Amino acid sequence: MTTRPVAARHRLWPWCRRCTGIALDLGSARTRAWTSGRRRILDVPTVTSPGASATYPIQRGTIVDTPGTARMLDRLLGHRLPRFGRPLLILTTPALGGTAYRAEARTAVEVLRPRTVLTVPTARAVAVAADADLTRPLLVVDVGAHLTEVTLLADGAVTNALCTTLGTSDLDSRTPPTRITEAVVAMVTTMLDQDHTNLTLDALRRGPLLAGGGALRADITYPLVDRLHAPVQPVPAPHTSAVRGAARLLQAAHAHPSALTDPVHRD
Repeated sequence: MTTRPVAARHRLWPWCRRCTGIALDLGSARTRAWTSGRRRILDVPTVTSPGASATYPIQRGTIVDTPGTARMLDRLLGHRLPRFGRPLLILTTPALGGTAYRAEARTAVEVLRPRTVLTVPTARAVAVAADADLTRPLLVVDVGAHLTEVTLLADGAVTNALCTTLGTSDLDSRTPPTRITEAVVAMVTTMLDQDHTNLTLDALRRGPLLAGGGALRADITYPLVDRLHAPVQPVPAPHTSAVRGAARLLQAAHAHPSALTDPVHRD
């Protein structure tokens, strides 16, 4: 009788030398990346090149300059990859970005020579970073620099989402933080009205997760608690939660590809 050899399980990063991986969160203001073998998160402005000639290839959650995004990624990450390696790459995407966003992002990241590209909704990545129970309905409020998104997850999948092109970078003497609070409350109210089940209400009673740079501002978080009448929960290190959650999903895929379920898309 002959026996088939059992494939060796991949070792955890950074000890596995056979594979490389990248977790990537492309924001309108900041781009954040985690690469295998490094303990620190790369956190830099989303610009094509530093200096006076800088342009902004991603605006309000939309990739407006795909070649410029590719040049930025090559500048930031190209030299960090093995010369002959092809990384496994997981990319966070806005819930409302759809296939168009994923297609543009997929084209941009080709400059990194990935062997596989996986995409995951930003809200799911945030929930994973927060160790949230994804078997229960969950609201994720992501207040970024240029975009604020409210997403309802059920069993880890996006079931409803709304966003507004308003973020912390828009706040000034004429645009107070209450504008963001009001926008979030309006989106949650709309989602409650649209929901013919109890999912949104159950998630609200459970307490929304608050991520993004806006979660660091007391003038946004405290009024949200009062207006939503719910225990809003800022996630740890909210500005990097999406990329940290993506990195955890990437590590799960590296150790055992079946660990990734339907909410993660393979391109």
